[in-house]
Amino acid sequence: MLGALLAVFVLAAAACGNDDDDNSSDTPATAASATAAPATAAPATAAPTAAPELPDEPAPASEPEPTEPEPAEEEAPTREAPVTQGPNGEPASPSSEIALTASELAQIQGGDYSAALLWHSAAAFTDAVSQGARDAFEEMGIEVVVETEAGFDPAQQANDVETAMALNPDIILSLAIDPVSAAEGFRPAVDAGVQLVFLSTTPEGYSQGEEFVGVVTDDLAAMGVAAANLLGNALGGEGEIGYIFHDAQFYVTNQRDQAFKDWIEINFPGISIVAEQGLADPAAAEDIASAMLTRNPGLDGIYAPWAAGPADGVLAALRAAGADDVAVVTMDLDTNVSLDLVEGGNMVGIAADEAYEIGRTMATEGAYGLLGKETPPFVVVPAIEVTADNIVEAYRLSLAADPPQEVLDALGG
Repeated sequence: MLGALLAVFVLAAAACGNDDDDNSSDTPATAASATAAPATAAPATAAPTAAPELPDEPAPASEPEPTEPEPAEEEAPTREAPVTQGPNGEPASPSSEIALTASELAQIQGGDYSAALLWHSAAAFTDAVSQGARDAFEEMGIEVVVETEAGFDPAQQANDVETAMALNPDIILSLAIDPVSAAEGFRPAVDAGVQLVFLSTTPEGYSQGEEFVGVVTDDLAAMGVAAANLLGNALGGEGEIGYIFHDAQFYVTNQRDQAFKDWIEINFPGISIVAEQGLADPAAAEDIASAMLTRNPGLDGIYAPWAAGPADGVLAALRAAGADDVAVVTMDLDTNVSLDLVEGGNMVGIAADEAYEIGRTMATEGAYGLLGKETPPFVVVPAIEVTADNIVEAYRLSLAADPPQEVLDALGG
């Protein structure tokens, strides 16, 4: 997914909000206090033989030595598990909650509605989102009258909106390529009362429930946690790792990266992040990884923020250095990293999203808009921990397709 969204960010970094809260999980340390039981003894009795002589002056009673109070043990600070938030701090709701009742489905099926799919680019991810939406619309009896892709061109996207509006759709699903210009580009649809549902990014100044129905994306924190689990488990919970994060203000990557770092620190105390470096240009990943290896020859693993570009560069640096024992994790299914994973290379796992589920959820939210049904402000789909053992199933769940043929060949079929 990130390969698509990064181009959006490059066009409109300043317009993308970032509510990247640093959250963590709680296991407070408690100090056990032991209480000693008082000793008891029976008094001894004996008959006196003579009265004892009293001293001339009573001896002064000795005062006990003052003692310093034992310092109270300090509790370790609590850490909360990472939690996904929307670009403006909206709470995340799971996509499993977005569904129609039987009576609502019947109402939509009898409405003679239509929809338009106006995508930002053509890619396997977009194809999967589109298929999820088409399948949901088919069940609802909603005709898809047009599907376009703008090639990451905001002007083309505005033209696509005009083209779609000529066909009078009731619903439009899209991703705002440039949030600033998209505010004007989607205005004809807003003015006509079309139900707009967005993927990840929304036009600047638009409000959920007013100009658009809802926004759907990854469970960003779950993606970071999945990547941390994959690397932490591959290293057996011990080792030193490098952390390459997206050095830009973009809520999608910011939350995914931070969740990875937080979960490593919370759940894998035996793993130390000994090197970290921000990445603004994906082409710089190979140089960054090479420098990390030079400065930290004992490095056991590296996190790359997404597959196409950054993870490719990290793998190239490791191959050039002959560092075939350094484990790598990244985000998003892509042919190169998938092939390295199944061939037993440096890649030990990939965190992926359920792209097909994104499409199904967006289409259903469009129906919510037609029904006037309240929609959660920010909805997320589950994350998947992808390994060589489950990669075929992961591709089918995420992208509604088999892995690329070269990946299947590497798997032996």
